[in-house]
Amino acid sequence: MPNDRTVAFIDLGTNSARLLLVSVAPDGATSTLSQQKEVIRLGEGEFGKKRLQKEAMDRAVAVCGRFVEMARAKDATEVIAVATSATREAQNKRTFLQRMRNEAKINLHVISGKEEARLIYLGVASGTRIDDQKALFIDIGGGSTEVVLGNQNEHFFIDSLKLGAIRVTSMFFEPGFDGPVSAVMYRRIVQHVRNQAVRAVQSLGKHKIDIAIGSSGTIQNMVDMATRQSLRRPAQRDDTVSTADISKMAQELCALPLAARRKVPGINSDRADIIIAGAAILETLLKQLNVPAIRASERGLREGMLIDYLARSAKQMPLTSTSFRERSVLRLGRACSFDEPHAFQVARLALMLFDSARDLGLHKLGPAERELLEYAALLHDVGTFISYANHQTHSHYLIRHAELLGFDDREIDLIALIARYHQKSFPSRTHPEVAALTEDDQRAVEICCTLLRLAECLDRGHMGAVTAARFELGGKRKGKVKGNGENKAGEKSESKQAGKNSKGKITLCIEAGADCRLEVWGVLDRRKAFRRTFEKRLETEVVEAIAGSKPVK
Repeated sequence: MPNDRTVAFIDLGTNSARLLLVSVAPDGATSTLSQQKEVIRLGEGEFGKKRLQKEAMDRAVAVCGRFVEMARAKDATEVIAVATSATREAQNKRTFLQRMRNEAKINLHVISGKEEARLIYLGVASGTRIDDQKALFIDIGGGSTEVVLGNQNEHFFIDSLKLGAIRVTSMFFEPGFDGPVSAVMYRRIVQHVRNQAVRAVQSLGKHKIDIAIGSSGTIQNMVDMATRQSLRRPAQRDDTVSTADISKMAQELCALPLAARRKVPGINSDRADIIIAGAAILETLLKQLNVPAIRASERGLREGMLIDYLARSAKQMPLTSTSFRERSVLRLGRACSFDEPHAFQVARLALMLFDSARDLGLHKLGPAERELLEYAALLHDVGTFISYANHQTHSHYLIRHAELLGFDDREIDLIALIARYHQKSFPSRTHPEVAALTEDDQRAVEICCTLLRLAECLDRGHMGAVTAARFELGGKRKGKVKGNGENKAGEKSESKQAGKNSKGKITLCIEAGADCRLEVWGVLDRRKAFRRTFEKRLETEVVEAIAGSKPVK
């Protein structure tokens, strides 16, 4: 249809790269145009050295480059790509991401293990009828295994284990090993899996598991091989295989040398060298959790990326563009006992400042940076949970290590850094964490942390005295300040032109419903940071609150 748009989703895993090309109609209906999968072994040789190998990176860049060309041939308007375990753990991931940008023309977003698990859950649950049953979702990748417990609409437990078919294979077998696997060696692998999964098993053991659903090539192969062995036919949709059959299949695979494993009916020959490790992970988890059987799903991370993409579009689904992400942020804030009214007040004022500064041409940041500023404002004080002294550095640590769901690593870095610099030192490009960012991201942090500093000062007393604030041109302006934080479409171009004609002076108009002298004094202390960021002098003006306006609750 003429108004349909094409979107490409790329999942760059430790073992394989996958492409999903989808046509999205204005009403949110989707149709699949193409699905592609290539085995690239990105994690080959990495887990011992913690570095992606050049040959593996070359393969990944070449395959992703072809995927992008296919997307362009279908007139894709967006290419959304995520990288998982191998990339997120690599010490040289920034070099790899730069190669992806320069050679494959793709911005690769690195996601945490728990975010990977969430997306897998979305992808599998959206294509499976579960209703109110509690389902265990297992996805065995090359570098990690994701486990989720949930029903049709929500998950109750989510985790990512450092157990993957390539990772475990590299730990227990020498490169080039092609013989049978002894019972002693298999028991050693199983014990390792138990050790790595002990906490997840303890948590999941508190729940009744009604069904188990497995995704990923490893589980699909295991289910297909076991089905062929027991039913003498290939696995079909919704076929269930018992844990006993999985164990029997694992034993038979161990007894075979690599060449014979490649010929087992139902196996992908490219996976034969890592299937023993994958079988041990699957069998151990099923037994440890007393799960009697499992069925395989062809859906996974790619489909979860699509569901998440649709959920972020307000026109297509009833969720707002920030609903899941905001819930994730608030969950962290509440876990740290943050001052919620103050956090929302600061976030509201920060967005007003962001919008008015953009209207004046002070910056060119867009909706993505605006959203990250909002979350940084909500979380800027969570570090007080550890200690008020230097709480901004504690906030940075908590945000960076909380594994916020719904965000990639870059977004979490930016949120953490904006919160880190909301007071005291200014973000210097010589600071290691700032220097590691791209120039555009460095500038975004400088702008957003400056606006957050001002917004935080505007609620210095935590009393909600300031009801609205915005930047105006030049000297003091008569009249009242608009308090809704929204843009007026007809004023944008005129304001930008006026900003060019400004004589280097910006007025911060503060609308207050109570005594706000404490807040104004705080702003005056932030004028140096404002000038450093925007190369403008900052003045303040307090105007009477609009009748009926109230402080943010």
